Amino acid sequence: MTVIDSIQVPAPVCRELDRQRSRRPVGRERYTISEVAAYAGLSAHTLRWYERIGLMPHVDRSHTGQRRYTDRDLDWLDLVARLRLTGMPVADMVRYAELVREGDHTFPERERLLSAHREDVRRRIAELRSTLDVLDYKIENYAAARNRALEGA
Repeated sequence: MTVIDSIQVPAPVCRELDRQRSRRPVGRERYTISEVAAYAGLSAHTLRWYERIGLMPHVDRSHTGQRRYTDRDLDWLDLVARLRLTGMPVADMVRYAELVREGDHTFPERERLLSAHREDVRRRIAELRSTLDVLDYKIENYAAARNRALEGA
């Protein structure tokens, strides 16, 4: 079971997760850092930084010390990418990762952290909708002015 599979998600979210997973190499169980970097759209430096700050759970290593990522690691990176996209601060993502590693008894704190962030995302979406309304208004005014100029020409 993966981090994302451990929770019940609505069908549209499942389809998006399946689409994301379909980008992975077929029949693979382990991935190199360069493969993961390409998959996640991150640099190898960023992946190593994620490990250093505690955002990335322990990544297995080969006998030569090379990182070997698993599908579970890719599931985690998919979640981190979504959290980044919503603007969650790195410190909050690291805290969330710590809570996940601590176990199921942290569910209430994880829920509080994600709920607070969801409210911030909703507030920013409302701000963006309001800004979009202003842009639409201005564009409509310019289109109307252009049409009046063409009619008068």
